[in-house]
Amino acid sequence: MSLDPARVEELVGLLDRGEVRVAERVDGEWVVNEEAKQAILDYFRLRQVEPMEVGPFEYLDKIPLKRDYASLRVRVVPPATARYGSFLSPGVVMMPSYVNIGAWIGPNTMVDTWATVGSCAQIGADVHLAGGVGIGGVLEPVNARPVIVEDGAFIGSRCIVTEGVVVGEGAILGAGVVLTASVPIVDVTGGEPVEHRGEVPPRAVVVPGVRQREFPAGAYGLPTPLIVGWRSDAHDRMSLNDALREHSVAT
Repeated sequence: MSLDPARVEELVGLLDRGEVRVAERVDGEWVVNEEAKQAILDYFRLRQVEPMEVGPFEYLDKIPLKRDYASLRVRVVPPATARYGSFLSPGVVMMPSYVNIGAWIGPNTMVDTWATVGSCAQIGADVHLAGGVGIGGVLEPVNARPVIVEDGAFIGSRCIVTEGVVVGEGAILGAGVVLTASVPIVDVTGGEPVEHRGEVPPRAVVVPGVRQREFPAGAYGLPTPLIVGWRSDAHDRMSLNDALREHSVAT
């Protein structure tokens, strides 16, 4: 159900300032703010396409760009783009990359070259999104959980995280890992495999893997991310480096 236009403008402004978030952790669980997501959908409906000029660049879009990065204490390298209605915390660095409306990015997080942060995604503090990472957007339905990357996680080059997957605190995804709500994440560190779906456990070290499956036309390997180890400390940079070396994780 659509919101009053004045309420839409108010909520998108609050999202832009970080005073409201699309999803927040409450009593250990991520809770979606459905009104905020509805406001974003209504904002697209209410806005008109119009030209925008940024120096030598020209755009044609409905959503304005964020401004005044100096006061936000955010470093933005040309031609990085963040849309109005997204929030960038102090210390964020955006290499040439993209952040969509409704997204929230925590303090001192790096959004590396050609990484994209989709609408409503929630990225924690001290996260590294490496080159070419694709964080999916989840706008509809309004009650659907967005993609969430918790504090201290490292997301390796060309990883794809979509469909409301939660990457737990301090987890490491090696280069090229693909996560969706239905793809099993298999912990192979014990005597028997343990499957996770939709969530990467905190401090897990995940690499691309393959699981064989029989089809009428023969046996083929399906991509299956594997948990091959555990990081000792989610907030220690040396722990990250040690885990990358120990498990030969490509980044």
